[in-house]
Amino acid sequence: MGDPGMSALMAFLGGTVLAALLFVPYIAWSYRKRGQLGLGHAALAFGLLVYALALWTYTLLPVPDTTADWCTRNAVREPQLSPLRFIADFREEQIGTGLGAVLRNPALLQVVFNVALFVPMGMFGRHMFGRGLPTVIVAGALTSLFIEFTQLTAVWGLFACPYRLFDVDDLLANTAGAALGFGLAPLLRLLPGQRVSAAPGDPRPVTTARRLLGMAVDVVSVTVFSALLSVGANVVWIVLLGAQEGPRHLDWLFGYALPVGLLILLVPLLGNGATFGQRVVLINPVGPDGGKPGLVRMLVRFAAGSGGFFTLNALELGALASLLMLVSAVLAWRPRDHRGLSGLVAGLRVVDTRAAERAVSLGGEDRSPAPEEPHEPRPPGRARSVLPAPRGRDVQRDLDRRG
Repeated sequence: MGDPGMSALMAFLGGTVLAALLFVPYIAWSYRKRGQLGLGHAALAFGLLVYALALWTYTLLPVPDTTADWCTRNAVREPQLSPLRFIADFREEQIGTGLGAVLRNPALLQVVFNVALFVPMGMFGRHMFGRGLPTVIVAGALTSLFIEFTQLTAVWGLFACPYRLFDVDDLLANTAGAALGFGLAPLLRLLPGQRVSAAPGDPRPVTTARRLLGMAVDVVSVTVFSALLSVGANVVWIVLLGAQEGPRHLDWLFGYALPVGLLILLVPLLGNGATFGQRVVLINPVGPDGGKPGLVRMLVRFAAGSGGFFTLNALELGALASLLMLVSAVLAWRPRDHRGLSGLVAGLRVVDTRAAERAVSLGGEDRSPAPEEPHEPRPPGRARSVLPAPRGRDVQRDLDRRG
């Protein structure tokens, strides 16, 4: 089985790397499917990644050096196909009497471990994916069967001989663990930060955390896109063209101009005015008239916001870039409308994208009078009070008051 502590560490580190790669897609999915980002749900999603990798590390690692000599001496024996064979193994390996001796029995520990390994699958399957007990049991059984066949076939022929045992008792224990996890799934509801405050399509207040998250998404997205472009360019130059090194004279193009120009400047100009990060968290800037900002305001916003930050970094003025980021973060907290430095300089407000879309929808709908509902007769001589329906652009103002 290997060192359990090392397997857990590898699963955690691998899950952290995957979480970093899936950071932006998860946030985009969460805002569109759940309407907001909840820290509790994000923690469970991270736990799911770590658990998926733990299945790999605990069942397949470490991989020995399966040379011909090693296989001759250590190759795993024939698969164990007798159900409940662990009972006989328990009797054979029992040393001493008493509860302590029973709990130290290797055969019992193996069964308990195999049950516990699949408990999270049942919990995640019910709580996060909404699956019923039959589906969870089948999923656990099929996953365990895939793992056992992977062990039986020496990772599908990648190694010279099998180095783990195919054991039907493992299959039974894993499936039982998934069923047990289904029953324990309600415990996950105790983790705070999972509930949503409204339907996914309903606007939410623009908060400090949401503004900072949009900025973080911009920084991460530009950095990742820049790295991908640089790696691609080096592959073309070195691997395909046989050059000694990559195109250093084009670093500014792949490291700054293309990613920043596309995600921070072009996306807002061609869209609703929001940068890529703002689009991910469903916020966008609006001008004094409540509509999409004009070109001049957009360019000013670019220079005073993320565009200015990346430009200063490209000019190797890291201290000024850090100062700009700090001021932007503070002004995203105060004033209360969270417009940030770029919004203050360019004269823009920041609104929930769903509120802006709702305003457009309400502004363009058929305004012909609707049939009156039945009402009680009013006293003679009193004029009926007719209150105008709230205008769509007031939606975000109401949200700001609540935020």
